[in-house]
Amino acid sequence: MQLGADLVEGRFLTRLNRFAALVDIEGEEVMVHVANSGRMHELFVPGVRVLLKPQPAEHRKTKFDLALVDLGFSMCSADARLPNALVAEALEFKRLPQFVEYPHVRREVTFGESRLDLMLEGPEGKYYVETKSVTLVVNGTGLFPDSPTIRGAKHMRSLEQAVAMGHRAAAIFVIQREDVHSFTPHETADPEFGQAFRHALSVGVEAFAYKCRVTDDSIELADLLPMEL
Repeated sequence: MQLGADLVEGRFLTRLNRFAALVDIEGEEVMVHVANSGRMHELFVPGVRVLLKPQPAEHRKTKFDLALVDLGFSMCSADARLPNALVAEALEFKRLPQFVEYPHVRREVTFGESRLDLMLEGPEGKYYVETKSVTLVVNGTGLFPDSPTIRGAKHMRSLEQAVAMGHRAAAIFVIQREDVHSFTPHETADPEFGQAFRHALSVGVEAFAYKCRVTDDSIELADLLPMEL
């Protein structure tokens, strides 16, 4: 997935709230949109190089989205909206062999009290998929979430309901950086999510984790990673 050739370089200054930050662009302090409610303390270090995607729409309060954070040895995407699109793109090009029997893809579908990212359909029936953005990596292990998330446990219960109704269901954790070799639920940050995730697995919900290949202007799903449970 191309992020665009028009990304603007800046230096991170401070986070104002969950969805806004201050960035220095050529000596000017500019408020930018952060499309990620995670804490991301390990990424948002004052002075770190970031790349911003221009968003010139007149109705917006901010003219940039914070797209990428420079880790020094590679890049990390900070946009929590991308995993849904990355998985949809990989499905379109049949890069995920475990889903090839479900060629029809719908995005943003309502299931019970939740809105799930994807519903796949094929001769075998329906396959509900929820994607999660992961940016926190500790000693090579991707962790989700990095802060408490009410929706995380709720989505796991919705996937359980899909399985109970005879469908297949899966959670896909998209680690938006390359320096990772495994994934595990971050139960210290959110015990409720960890419990809900493990229970979902015990009743037949499937789970996959992928790292991403990230450059200064693109991102794509890369290797399937093992899970440490």
